[in-house]
Amino acid sequence: MKIVLQRSKQASVAIDGEVAGSIESGLVLLVGITHDDTDKDAAWLAEKIINLRIFEDESGKMNESLLDRGGSILSVSQFTLYGDCKKGRRPNFMAAAGGEQANILYEQFNDMIRGEGIHVETGVFGAMMDVSLVNDGPVTLILDSKA
Repeated sequence: MKIVLQRSKQASVAIDGEVAGSIESGLVLLVGITHDDTDKDAAWLAEKIINLRIFEDESGKMNESLLDRGGSILSVSQFTLYGDCKKGRRPNFMAAAGGEQANILYEQFNDMIRGEGIHVETGVFGAMMDVSLVNDGPVTLILDSKA
């Protein structure tokens, strides 16, 4: 699994102009899933994300986690994270997991985070979505369960 994580002051995802999910402060996650990802990948990333110390404490140091802060997550499925652009001019998405497999693991991942008491909003799996966010920092990290 690959995740692009962005610390956010507010974020939302809309489909056809209708807001499907929104958060105030917290994290926006763009979540990509490949063929050999398992619930172990999802569990590792869920634990990592909610415990990453990427929020400032009172002295301005990145010392607090999402659990410390009580923020929310906006999780958006993103198969294009597995786009291969090495050859030609059109990305190859063969490394992205198929719809049903990816959706099951994506939902498990979100449920794992919810199980830790974090509020999670999502878009709609497989839909064309407009994601809006105010990046806080900006802080953007790339996490990969295979790296």
